[in-house]
Amino acid sequence: MTDQPRNLDDAAHLAGVPDEFQRLWTPHRMAYIEAGPEPLREQCPFCEAPKHPDAERLIVARGETAYVLLNLFPYNSGHLLVCPYRHIATYDRATPEEVAEIGALTQTAMRVLGETSNCDGFNLGMNQGAVAGAGVDAHLHQHIVPRWRSDANFFPIIAKTKALPQLLGDVRETLANAWPAS
Repeated sequence: MTDQPRNLDDAAHLAGVPDEFQRLWTPHRMAYIEAGPEPLREQCPFCEAPKHPDAERLIVARGETAYVLLNLFPYNSGHLLVCPYRHIATYDRATPEEVAEIGALTQTAMRVLGETSNCDGFNLGMNQGAVAGAGVDAHLHQHIVPRWRSDANFFPIIAKTKALPQLLGDVRETLANAWPAS
């Protein structure tokens, strides 16, 4: 005799006691959960990323002094980061050229996200230092988070869950293909 259910009706009890709540199953997140807090890195992820193929490191576009990549742990689908190539921690250390290109890449990212995802708005921001919430506080990066009127904003607050309808590789490919040629 096998322990496997013979049909879906036999497996219904495996999902728990029926109640009024809907379940959002995200088993792909288990790898992140099991890994625990990120270990201290010997190499900066934002210095390391440009040394690899774009698709491998989720890079969407490259400029002269800065580049755009997807956030590995996004708030929403299409959550982008704009990073200078140079390893600096805070915005006040950026050169005028880096500031200009970070701004231009941010504007282009907003246009591309608007065209490809039909978002209704954006959150833009830089967390400067660990105390301000920067996950990678040693390398400057600007967040571009697309938002929709129908966002599931309550998920992270109530259920500590993020609903992401697209895989990162698929989002990267869509945005990279829509990025204007330089």
